[in-house]
Amino acid sequence: MEHHASIRRSAFADGARAFAPLIIAVIPFGLVFGIVAAGSEIGPWLGGATSFIIFAGAAQLATLQLLDAGAAGAVVVATALTINARHLMYSAALAPAFREFPRVARLVLPYLLTDQAFAISIVRFGQVDDPTYRRWYFTGAGLGLWVTWQIFTIAGIVLGAQVPASWSLDFAIPLMFVILLVPTLKGRPEIIAAVVGSGIAVAAAGAPYGLGLMIGALSGVIAGVVAQRLMT
Repeated sequence: MEHHASIRRSAFADGARAFAPLIIAVIPFGLVFGIVAAGSEIGPWLGGATSFIIFAGAAQLATLQLLDAGAAGAVVVATALTINARHLMYSAALAPAFREFPRVARLVLPYLLTDQAFAISIVRFGQVDDPTYRRWYFTGAGLGLWVTWQIFTIAGIVLGAQVPASWSLDFAIPLMFVILLVPTLKGRPEIIAAVVGSGIAVAAAGAPYGLGLMIGALSGVIAGVVAQRLMT
């Protein structure tokens, strides 16, 4: 029993330490999201609650933007699901390890799945076979990000509430998306997808039900896929 407890403590600490260097990127993102939530139409605390309910930064930003634009609920949900579709691939990659976890862990731990938790864990899982170690390592990495995100979302909401209404923060959402997008532009297909998607999203800004963002996103994906095929 003591041996297993030692493994759990060691694995949890290892996961938390592996996540620690990433805090430098999570803190400003959480603060910006909190500030945006503070000025959103749905109110700071309901907007901030998405950090607990959705727990996915880009999807949360898109959700607030669409709700502020008066988009239909179905459009908001579809957009969030589209943005988070990459988690299907993450889940498939982690599934062999998760099958060895207790049932409760298999049901609860996917809530902590993020880009960072996946990247940290998939590498470690290739080095360690012990299911107990793997489970608590993932928990340490995922919970480290979750706690950091909640704290700095709240800090951003409190800070945003002090910002005068005349300081329009509407620019923060598109600025944050640009910051997230730029590092992914590593080749022509990605650049083409970004240009086409953003151009069409702007052109379709007046689309009913707030569908402009969805139309732009789908157009960008299609353009990127076509470009990739033509260039290979």
